[in-house]
Amino acid sequence: EFKGGLKSFIQYLNKNKKAIHKEPIYINGSKDDIEMELALEYNESYSENMYSFVNNINTKEGGTHLSGFKSALTRTLNDFMKRLKLGKKIQENLSGDDVREGLTAVISVKVPDPQFEGQTKAKLGNSEVKGIVESIVNEKLNLYFELHMEVIKKILEKSIMAAKARDAARRARELTR
Repeated sequence: EFKGGLKSFIQYLNKNKKAIHKEPIYINGSKDDIEMELALEYNESYSENMYSFVNNINTKEGGTHLSGFKSALTRTLNDFMKRLKLGKKIQENLSGDDVREGLTAVISVKVPDPQFEGQTKAKLGNSEVKGIVESIVNEKLNLYFELHMEVIKKILEKSIMAAKARDAARRARELTR
């Protein structure tokens, strides 16, 4: 367990970085005996820091809970980009890398019967966890962003800049070749 909760853990992880929104986003939920909690915060850096846990075991290689979170985050941000009509500046949808630039996130799930891949318990393999995490994150993040439009706009601004940079780098590579 994290003393002070996931929000304070995120603040600790980001203590030397400048956050782009006031405080970490925290969501939680449960379905079919699987509990999930998630805290995330975007900062001005370009790196991504993700930490995942299953029953308080650090899953350094991620797994189905982390991939469920990543796909829900990407989908939610793309949906808001379309709804807020902010995507005119880029050709296509935001990629997973675009939406995770400058993101620090901690996801923790409680799973009654965890199936780990490998001896080190570094990766969760339960396929049902992906869908459960995905639906909780989709629902709760949507709700959060509806109530905090200024936060989603800042996050999308950063993600769109990342997409533009990726596109410019691709064009530069093509020109060089």
